Parts: sequence; C-alpha cells; structure tokens
Amino acid sequence: MTDPVTLAELTTLRVGGAPTRLVAPADEAGLIQVALDAWGSDEPWVLLGGGSNTVAADVGFDGTVIHVRTRGVEVLAPAREAGTDADVDGRAVRIRVQAGEPWDELVALTVANGWAGIEALSGIPGTTGAAPVQNIGAYGQELASSLAAIDFLDFESGEVERLSAAELGLGYRTSVLKQGRRGVVLAVELDLRDMSPQAAVLGSALSRPVNYPQLANALGVQVGDRVPLAELRQSVLRLRASKGMVLDATDRDTYSAGSFFTNPIVTESFARSLPDDAPRWKQAEIELPDRVIPLDEYAGVGPMTGTEVLRTVKLSAAWLIENSGIRRGFRLPGSGAAISSKHTLAITNTGGATADEIGQLARFVQQRVQADFGVILQPEPVFVGFTLL
Repeated sequence: MTDPVTLAELTTLRVGGAPTRLVAPADEAGLIQVALDAWGSDEPWVLLGGGSNTVAADVGFDGTVIHVRTRGVEVLAPAREAGTDADVDGRAVRIRVQAGEPWDELVALTVANGWAGIEALSGIPGTTGAAPVQNIGAYGQELASSLAAIDFLDFESGEVERLSAAELGLGYRTSVLKQGRRGVVLAVELDLRDMSPQAAVLGSALSRPVNYPQLANALGVQVGDRVPLAELRQSVLRLRASKGMVLDATDRDTYSAGSFFTNPIVTESFARSLPDDAPRWKQAEIELPDRVIPLDEYAGVGPMTGTEVLRTVKLSAAWLIENSGIRRGFRLPGSGAAISSKHTLAITNTGGATADEIGQLARFVQQRVQADFGVILQPEPVFVGFTLL
C-alpha cells in the first residue's frame, strides 16, 4: 500500500500533512463534477492549484482537496479594437486558458507568440485559475489590465457563470473570490496585444510600456519605454531569482509561499507619522460611506467616521519588516522556518520546517512591525487547516 500524498509534496513551502481525500480531474467537465460531488457531501473542501500560495497544517486536511490540473490554451476570435493604432499597440487577441495551466508556462507562450500584456508577470509560480483570485501583479503590471472574464462554477447556485473582470472587484491582491464568493475558476480569458507584426519591421515584438523603475533600470531604459518581449521576460526572471522568487530545487530560499505579507495600504495622514525614508506610493482616493472603518480594513487606521474622501498610500512591507529589526536569514531559535536570505518578504523552509514553525515566525514578524510602526501586516497565502490567529 502506497503512502498517501501529503500537502507538503504539492506546495512550494513544502509543509502540510495528507488530506482525507485528494482528487485531480483531468478536464473541465471532470473538474465541475468533482466540485459538485464534494459540495454535495457537506464535507470540508479546498482548492489547490500549483501550491505556491498555500500554507497547510501539519495534521493535513480533514476533507477533500481538489487539485486543479486542467490544461489548454485556446485562441478565440480577436477582441474588439479600442481605437488604438495597431502599428504601435498591436492587434487585439483574446485567449481562453484552462485553470490548471501553469502560469509561467502561459507567460512564456505569450512571449513566444509576440502577445504583450502579461510579460512582467513572468516567474510567478502557481496556476492560471489562481491568478484572478488575488489579482496577481509585479513590476508595474497586474492581471486586471489584461483580464477579460472568467468561467466560474458558483458554489451557491451550482451553475457555471461567465464573470467579467468588472464583476470580480479586482483590487490590490484581492477580488470578490478572495473576499468570500466561493466556487471554482474553470478558465480565464485574457485580452492581449499581438505585437508580432512589428517583428518583421523591428526584428522583435515589443512589450507594453515599462512602468516600474527597478525594471526600467535593469533594462537600461526609461519608465514608459518599450523593449523586446523576450528581453523584458528575462530581466524579470533575473530580478525575481535575485530575490529567491523563482522556484529552484537547489535553492532553499525558494522553498517559500512567495511574498508572505501584502504591502499595507494606510491613510495618508498615518503615513506621515512614519520615518521620512519609509517608501510609499499614492493610491486612488476612496469615497467613504457614512460608517466606521474597522482597524483591519486599512492597516494603521483606527476607528473613524466616514468623510468625503480617504486619501491612502501603499507602504513597503519589506521595509517595515527590515526596519523593525528583522534581517534576512532571521529565524527563531530551533526553528526550521526563516526569513529568506535574499528578501525579507518571504518566509522559507530551510529544511524540516513545520507549519506551526512557519506560523510562529509569521506572528513574530507581525508583532514586531505592529509594535514599532503600528501597522498590522496582512498575510498573503491561503491557510489550509489553521490560521495565524
């Protein structure tokens, strides 16, 4: 009799015990049926894609784990042009991608075909179906800028629905799918720009404008410039690798769940209480309803009544962690969990770490940052079988 598959074997952090039941349907129809069967049993269930954003309990999961492995990329009819100059911005192309398609393999495919729009999201682990859940983003691009719609099996109705990007409530690392709407992403539709006609004239298809200073510096260009798609992808992969954010079986720093905490969004007035060298980026102004904002809705904001406009800024979680005295490579005594030696935003499994040790270190980081700066860092991963509370 073979040993059961553990969640440690299926997640990039490599912690977690065996679930009661693990199912991995091969196609979309199978995924729908497996999900409906699990929901009909009234037993706990959880979705698992690439396991890159998951921390699973050491005791495993007392229920069904639905491992989404469906594959396939389909080119649909070209999306309607939006009045742009096709010679400059390329021609619209829409693709439909199965939820289990590995995200970085999809990005590599789009770059190879000369399709621009998600090239700066290279190297992000996980599956395509997980991408809209937290509106993945990196180096000046977010999924929201290319997402057209998703096909979604709704938990409440048991029906397959097509949800447009506008219906998903996409924000910084969030969506309605992360905020309580339950179900299964079956497929994702993306609107990209086919830049391949440029290659005949310029020798290469160009990216979307580079919108992130660090990436622009790495490429030796100005913010707003365009570069060959393949060149941008390789530069992003190098930057991510330098931070331990590209999976590598020989590098323990990549045995992580990626960025463990999101960059907090706080009020502009609260941000002024922080040291002058604390990085901050202005966010869109928020119109407030006449109500009290809970402490955990905006980090660093105490209870306050609504006013006409709330001005917010995004802070650097990595800066807050480092300046609370937690350095790269830090670990609690005797623990197998550590802060990455390359980037303070990642918690890594240095060998034999348990989920409890991951949680202990995460709570320690939260406590230090809150004590020093009054900001409560919010974890980014999905927790299966336990919480940080």
